[in-house]
Amino acid sequence: MDKTIDSREVNEPDFTNKWYIMASVAMGVFLATIDGSIVNITLPTLVRELKTNFATVQWIVLSYLLVVTTSVISVGRLADMFKKKTIYLSGYIVFTLSSVLCGFAWNVESLIAFRIIQAVGAAMIMGLGTAIVTESFPAKERGKALGVIGSIVSLGVVTGPLLGGIILSKLTWHWVFFVNLPVGIIGSLMVLKYIPSIPGLGRQKFDFVGAITLFLGLASLLLALTTSQVKNLPIFAPFLLFISAIIFLSIFFITERKIAQPLLDLKLFNNKVFSINLISGFTTFVATSGSILLMPFYLENVLGYSTRTVGMLLGVVPVALGITAPISGSLSDKFGSRKISMLGLILILGGYTAVSTLDQNSTMLGYIFRFLPIGIGMGLFQSPNNSAIMGSVNKNQLGIASGLLSSTRTLGQIMGNATLGTLWAHLVIFYSSAQFSDNLTKAPIQAQVTALHNTFHFVIGLIAISLILSFYGLYNENKVIKLAQKPI
Repeated sequence: MDKTIDSREVNEPDFTNKWYIMASVAMGVFLATIDGSIVNITLPTLVRELKTNFATVQWIVLSYLLVVTTSVISVGRLADMFKKKTIYLSGYIVFTLSSVLCGFAWNVESLIAFRIIQAVGAAMIMGLGTAIVTESFPAKERGKALGVIGSIVSLGVVTGPLLGGIILSKLTWHWVFFVNLPVGIIGSLMVLKYIPSIPGLGRQKFDFVGAITLFLGLASLLLALTTSQVKNLPIFAPFLLFISAIIFLSIFFITERKIAQPLLDLKLFNNKVFSINLISGFTTFVATSGSILLMPFYLENVLGYSTRTVGMLLGVVPVALGITAPISGSLSDKFGSRKISMLGLILILGGYTAVSTLDQNSTMLGYIFRFLPIGIGMGLFQSPNNSAIMGSVNKNQLGIASGLLSSTRTLGQIMGNATLGTLWAHLVIFYSSAQFSDNLTKAPIQAQVTALHNTFHFVIGLIAISLILSFYGLYNENKVIKLAQKPI
């Protein structure tokens, strides 16, 4: 027992190397985010060139997010058991090679299949980056470090649409995946050189039942949300899938409560800081990812902008986020996370309220000024929120906490894409009298715009819920402080 403790102390990350480790992780974060943002902007192009439809092309994004979401918690658990470096490096290799395969895809089915493989590598990268950074920086600099990661995410998100727009204007869509190859090679070499090999807990059993039931439950839920858009399917199919989701997820939670070494320790959720911040992060990603999915269709089909211009406009939110994230991270280290993240949520709420007024006559400047508060708000919210989540668990749970953080982020993206995409599709069908159900992008402009307004009203409700939860969290924190200060 003593030898194990001594070994871990010897292998602790040296804080003097923290920025080299940060650079190594940043390459992985950049690799994963640039891919997702490039793919989003290619969706209208893929509908045309792969001769498919809106419901099917969503699966190029959704299949990727589904596998990441269902795998990332398992990755986090494995990382706590074994070495983070080995799993992280494997993620780089799998992601890079599968990106090349995506570039060679010949139809929508093959592209979706290769994206699933790519998602396995992405889960290894995304699930461990936050944990590696957290244990490589002292607690007093955690917010700043995670703020830098937030900026790297924004850089990837910004670079993706810009680079994607340029590629689509000069080359074929296949090249949007080939850009991952040089980044993946450089990143793998950096991981080998800089990230320390720290042993995990070891001698623990992996919860295969939990991993399988979680996958089946989330897969059923996602299928239920998207099959409602597919014609010629029995009307009861989505209902049966919802029932399946409830059954598998119920088995998952029952299993996690009973076994000694669960995939997900449900006791983590007894921590109010952990739970409230995780839920708030989830709802903001539902809103943001759904918006990113719909905006290319609005900007191209309604306002008539070119793919390159669309790529530039989609960069408004991530640019603003990237500028404010490090600042908000440092502020949270100094003043605490709750008030900074709440300010961010207020700005996000105001921004989406303004976005709900977009129409066919909106100008480029009007679009920018509506989305700018959302980007600033997300920058103020994410870094303090993530820092609070990672700071609320002990060191032996960093992997699973990082996995949960990534899982709620990708689950938010899945729910945002599927729910807002489905909601918008049904509203367009309703407002156009169902005559354009086979090709929603051909529906009357007014029907598309009205559907967009209603969809963003739903988004406003989600952000309002997050803000209410944050006020509740602040109230509880103040209550604890008053009790602590009360004389005995």
